[in-house]
Amino acid sequence: MSYIPRLKNEFEKVVSKSLMNEFSYKSTMQVPRVIKIILSRGVGGGVADKKLVEQAVDELTLISGQKAVPTLSKKDVASFKLRKGMPIGAKVTLRGNKMFEFLDRLISIALPRVRDFQGIKPGGFDGRGNYTLGITEQIIFPEIDIDKVNKISGMDITFVTSASTDNEAKSLLSLIGLPFKKK
Repeated sequence: MSYIPRLKNEFEKVVSKSLMNEFSYKSTMQVPRVIKIILSRGVGGGVADKKLVEQAVDELTLISGQKAVPTLSKKDVASFKLRKGMPIGAKVTLRGNKMFEFLDRLISIALPRVRDFQGIKPGGFDGRGNYTLGITEQIIFPEIDIDKVNKISGMDITFVTSASTDNEAKSLLSLIGLPFKKK
């Protein structure tokens, strides 16, 4: 028998049935799912110091458990001394079992380590069922050694779902375990 992540198992057994009852879907194929999670991080000083981009790639690789790639600028911006094709950030896209493993670690370990945590803001939906969460410090993840961090910086985590509305996506993510703030 192969390994199945805890959240994936919970989604198949509990969350999908709950969503079918809540939104009265006719088929299990209509139930929204989390398709992928994208972790991205912009490095402002990456133009002057290439090592900052390499450190961002290394930290995202540690956090996600999958190799991150540097993001390149798409056009020239003279005021920032930026040329097309220069590395200015890092990103990694998680799917499948690695996505569920990261989501489990985010919900159960990383988010509770945020100082004065009251829940995540429900205003990060884009109108198409996707949710973006901003994290201000990368040191909330236990994989990051605080002694080796030169500069504390944040990142964006985007949850891409197959939900057609924000209401369905919020219900899906809250049933999976994301702690949204109560109004």
